[in-house]
Order: sequence, then structure tokens, then C-alpha cells
Amino acid sequence: MGLGAANSIGHRQSTIGNGQSAIGNRQLYGACMSTLMEEMNERAFKAGVPLSVQLDVTHRCNERCVHCYLDHDDHGEMSTAEIMALLDQLAEARVFFLCFSGGEVLMRMDFFRILEHARSLQFCVKVKTNAFMIREKEADRLRELGVQSVQVSIYSHHPEVHDAITKLPGSLKRSLAGIRLLRERGMKTIIANVLMRQNLEDYAGVVALAKELGAEYTVDPTITPMMDGDRSILGLGISPAGLRQVFRAPELVGNVEEFCAPPPALANDILEGVPCSASHTFCYISPYGDVYPCVQFPLPTGNVRQQKFLEIWKHSPQMNQVRSIRGRDLPTCSSCSHLGTCSRCPGLAYLEGNMRGPSTQDCEKSFARTGIPSANMLAKAATPRSFSGGARLVQITSLQPPVAPALLSSK
Repeated sequence: MGLGAANSIGHRQSTIGNGQSAIGNRQLYGACMSTLMEEMNERAFKAGVPLSVQLDVTHRCNERCVHCYLDHDDHGEMSTAEIMALLDQLAEARVFFLCFSGGEVLMRMDFFRILEHARSLQFCVKVKTNAFMIREKEADRLRELGVQSVQVSIYSHHPEVHDAITKLPGSLKRSLAGIRLLRERGMKTIIANVLMRQNLEDYAGVVALAKELGAEYTVDPTITPMMDGDRSILGLGISPAGLRQVFRAPELVGNVEEFCAPPPALANDILEGVPCSASHTFCYISPYGDVYPCVQFPLPTGNVRQQKFLEIWKHSPQMNQVRSIRGRDLPTCSSCSHLGTCSRCPGLAYLEGNMRGPSTQDCEKSFARTGIPSANMLAKAATPRSFSGGARLVQITSLQPPVAPALLSSK
């Protein structure tokens, strides 16, 4: 989530993709929408408004993707009434963009009741799903309720590759069938592809598939540590050579020369900028009511079963600690030439032990993109050490165990 050039340090995102080409009026419309979004972000940032929220309604899933960081058991998800009341609180807090995700959202039998209530509150809703369970009835309902977009994960155009990643036989066929139903109804659909060693050579096929279906697409080369702190899953990530290959693919990054250009000299506005939108205009809420700065930033800041959302957003010491950080406060990164263009994720840095520290994965991406080592890489080269023997790794936890809700009772 970007804040706009004036407030956000980096402008290059971990997720890359150029979607569908647009010409004429579509280009003008896109430019106008981009300007409007920048203005909305700027105003929300200055007013301290949580413009965007991702709410995971469940961590249960019908797939078991090899790279997934979630625990798919149900440890006490919020009830329908709790989520309904939470949505009322989010509307009161002036949230505008609401993303429903999981797990698989359609594992909840009450999902369309939740979605209907969200739309009645005028949220601009995006849904993330694997589309396996989308048939005509579900596609019709998503269209009727005015969902802004649906994002579907597709890892390969080859069934044997995709299904091996999801560990669900027939999943590619069913997911593509769901996408076609959405597109037949004119719904904006985004194909999201996480790159790993198993599917690196298939991204061009996924891009071609997206174009054939009339869908947009994004590609993300980032593998996230598991929720129990286990980093062995990072072994699925693509190699430095693979990163260089991806960052030099015009169909993914657009203008390669511009994308891979050396970073500009550090300016004072970069040092005064914030790392990203986490806790500034965006936050994440788990199925158990825990509030975090971001889905990739597992610092517990409160639980909506114990406090009102707005109280957590405005007064949580952890949330305000994250908000206080500026580029100049990053001990290593503040001296790095990549600071203004790096996709550095403070959540990934937190998982390495220090939210103000570097994110090794993002350092590797900056180096793969430009060929220029980061300050963190130079420091490590000067004092080599084993990663496993160094940083304190972080485990994602809740602030409170699930309890009978007092604050989320239905109205």
C-alpha cells in the first residue's frame, strides 16, 4: 500500500505487474484515478484515517499451498455478529477500502451475509480468493453486491505445477473456471502469482493466460516466513539469478531500463518520509480480532474483542511506535543509496528481529534490480556471520486469547 511520493519512502513495490494495456479514454481515466488515489492517500495520512483495512475472515482453506505462512486450524474465529459489529466500527473510523481475505473466504458459510453488510456500509470491497468454490451462484452474488475487484492466485498455467503448489488436485481447472465466470459478468479480476523455485519459468505463461482471460495480473517474488517463526519456508524463494531474470522481463516491469536504473541521490524528503502505509493509512485484522500494522507486520497492537477498533488505531502504543519511524531513524538503511527506491518491508525487518533494521529479502531485490549492493549487504560483507546464529526471530502471537466478546455484540 503506497502513501504517495510525498510521504512514502519507496516507490518500487514487491508486487510487480503491468496489468492490461490501456489506450485513449482508458489511459485518461487511469491517470485521473491515480491522481485521485494520491490525493485520498495524502488526506488520509494527514488526518490519521485508516483508509484501507484487510480483514481475514478465516484462516481455514481448502488448499494447502507449500509457501503459505498461515495456521489453517480454527482457533476461535469471530462470529457473524462480531464481524458485523466490527464492520460498523470500521465505517465509523472512516475506512473506505476493505479487503476480505483468508484463508479462503468462501470457507465461511456466512461470507455473503458479511459481504452484504459491508456493501450496505458503502465500503469499496476487494475479495481475495482461490476461486475454487466460485460457481455461477457465487459469481452472480459477487457481481450483484458490487465488489470492486476479485484477486485470484494462479501459480502456473501447467496443472501439474499449480496443483503441486496448492496440494489440491484439479485446483487450476476449478480456479480458472471461477475466473471465467467472473469475467463473463464483467468483474475486474486480478491474477496474482507468487514466484518460487517451482514455478519461476512459468510466469510468462501466467501472463499470457491473464491476457487471454481479460484479467489483470501481479507477480510477487517474496516468500513470507511462517506464523510460527519458521524461516525454512524461505528456501522456496527464487535465487538471485532468478530475481535478475524477473526484474528484466518487460512483460512484468515495463521499461526495464527505468525499473533497473541506479537509485537517485538521497534527499532530505526521503529521510523525513515514512517506510510504508502500515499503521498510517492501512492495517490488518485477523480472524481472531487481533489488529496488526500490516498482514506482513505481525506486531500485535490490540484486539477488537477487548477494545474498540478506533481506540486501538489512535492510542495503541505499538501502533504509535510504528507511526513515529522515519527514514532517518533506520540505523542501516538511512545511509543506504537504495532508501528512496527500495521495497523495504518493515514487517519483514521485524520478523528478522528489528522493525527499524533492514529486510534482507528487500536488500537482495534492490541488488538484483540495480546491481548495486545495499548498505546492509556491505556491512555483512565486512563482518560475515551466519544468519541463523545472529538475529532474534519473531513469532506471531495474539495479545489476548479469544474471549466472549463484549465490544462486538450485534446492534
